[in-house]
Amino acid sequence: MQELWKDKRWFFEMAAATVVINILAVASSLFAMQVYDRVVPTFAYATLTALVAGMVIIVCLDWSLKFIRARITDSLAHQADISISRQLFDHIMNLRLDTRPNSLGALAAHMKGLEQARNFFSSSIVFFMTDLPFCFFFLGVIYIIGGRVAYVYSFLLPIALVLGGLAQWRLRRLARREVQKGQERQGLLLESIQGAETIKATGSTWKFSDHWQQLTHTMAGYGFKNKSITTTTVVSTGSLGTIGYVGALVVGVTQVELGQLTTGGMIACAILGGRIIAPVAQSVRFMVQWEHVREGLDMVNRLMAMETDRRQDQETLFPDYLPDLVDLEGVRFSYPNSPIVSIDIPTLSFKAGDRALILGPNGCGKSTFLKSLAGLFKPSEGQVRLGRTDISELDIQVINQRVGYLPQDVHLFKGTLKTNMALSGGVPDALVVEVAQLLGIDRVAAENPRSMDLEIFEGGSGLSGGQKQLVALSRIFMARPRVWLLDEPSAFLDLESENQVMNALKQWVRPT
Repeated sequence: MQELWKDKRWFFEMAAATVVINILAVASSLFAMQVYDRVVPTFAYATLTALVAGMVIIVCLDWSLKFIRARITDSLAHQADISISRQLFDHIMNLRLDTRPNSLGALAAHMKGLEQARNFFSSSIVFFMTDLPFCFFFLGVIYIIGGRVAYVYSFLLPIALVLGGLAQWRLRRLARREVQKGQERQGLLLESIQGAETIKATGSTWKFSDHWQQLTHTMAGYGFKNKSITTTTVVSTGSLGTIGYVGALVVGVTQVELGQLTTGGMIACAILGGRIIAPVAQSVRFMVQWEHVREGLDMVNRLMAMETDRRQDQETLFPDYLPDLVDLEGVRFSYPNSPIVSIDIPTLSFKAGDRALILGPNGCGKSTFLKSLAGLFKPSEGQVRLGRTDISELDIQVINQRVGYLPQDVHLFKGTLKTNMALSGGVPDALVVEVAQLLGIDRVAAENPRSMDLEIFEGGSGLSGGQKQLVALSRIFMARPRVWLLDEPSAFLDLESENQVMNALKQWVRPT
C-alpha cells in the first residue's frame, strides 16, 4: 500500500473527478423535474430542446470524467504492479533460507495475494466505494427539493449500512479461513506434481486425491457461505431500494397535495433515491472482494517482514582483497522452532590449500555446516568469517566470487544445457566447452541433435540424476571460486564419471 501513496497526486485527481461526476448525477433528476413541471403542462418544445442540449453536454462531460478516472486507476495499478512485483521477487530471492516458509505452496500464495490486489484496484468496483460517501450529498439534495421525502431515505440508509457492516464482519472470518485452505491446497498441488512419480510408484494416488477432495470440499463450503451472505445482503438492500422508491412516492403525493412539492420534484426525488441505496448494495460485492484482497495484502506484508540475508539499511563491505582463510568461532545453529542444535563448533579454520572431508551419519548437520560456510544460513550464535571478515557483513557479490557451493539437492531450470551450465551468465563459450569436456558433459550434448542447445525442462526433466549432477558441478568449475564447498559431489555418478570428476577436481582445485 505504501507504493500507492508515493505520489499522492492521483488521489486528488480521482477525488476531484468523483466530486464532479456525482454533482453531474443530480442533473438527470433536475432534467426530469423540469420536463414534468415545465414541458409537459405547456408542451414547450423549445424548452425541451434546450434541456436536451444541456443533457448532451453533461453526458459527454460525465463520460470523459469517468474515462479519465478509470485511466488514472489503471495507470496507477500498472505502475504499482511493476514496482511491487520486482520488490517482492527480489525480497523472496534474498530471504534467509533457514527462516523462510517450508511450504512452497504457502510461499507462492504470498505472490498470489499481490495479483488479487492488482486486479481489485484496477477494477471498476472501486468506484462504487468512492461514490458511497455521496449518499449523504444526495440525501441533502432530496431534502432541498422534496423536504419530508428525505425522511424515507434517512430511515432506510442506516439499515442498509448496518446490513453491509454485518456482512463484512461475517465475510472477514470466512475469507481468512478460505485463504488459509487455499494455501494448503496449492501446496498439495505443487507437492503432488513434483512427486507424481513417487505417488504413482507407491500406489498413493488415492490418498492424495482424497486429501485434495477434502480441501476442495472445505473451500467449497466457505465459498457457499460467502455467496449466501452476499446474496442475502444484496437482495435485502435491493428490497430496501424498492421500499424507498415506494415510500418516496407515497410521501411525495402528500407533499404535492399540500402544495409543498411539484410532480416533477417528486419524480426527481425518486430518481435521486436510487443513488442512495444502490451504492450500499454494490458495496457488499466490494466487501467480498476486499476481504480476500486484504488477506492477500496481509500475506504480502508478512512476506516482506521476513528476514533477508542483508538488512535494507545495511552497508555491506566490498573489499578489494581478502586473505584465503575461512574460520568459525563459537558457531551454534538451530533451525527456527527447533530445540535441536544442528551445529556446535567452538573454533575451526581452513586456509589456502586445505582439503577437508566431512563424515557423519545422516542428519548430523553436514549440509547445514556447508550452507553456513557458504553464507546461506546465518548462525544462531558466533561468527563465520571469510578472510577474517564476518561473512554476513560482506556483499553478496564478494561471496559469490570467492565461494562456490554445490548443494546436496541440485536443481536445473527451464532452458538449455548451455544456459543451465552458465547459469549466472557472462561465461565465455570457450570456458563452457572446456568444462563440458573436462566433466564429460560433451558426451551428453553429442547424443542430441541440438547439442549444447539441448532443451531442459523445469527441475531438470530430460536428464538423468548423474547428468544433472555434472551440470551442477560445471557451474562451480566455471565460477573458479577460491573456496569450494561440495556436498556429495559424486552422488548419482557412475564409476567412470566419478573418476573423471575426481581427476577434474585435482586439476582445478589447487593453491595458486
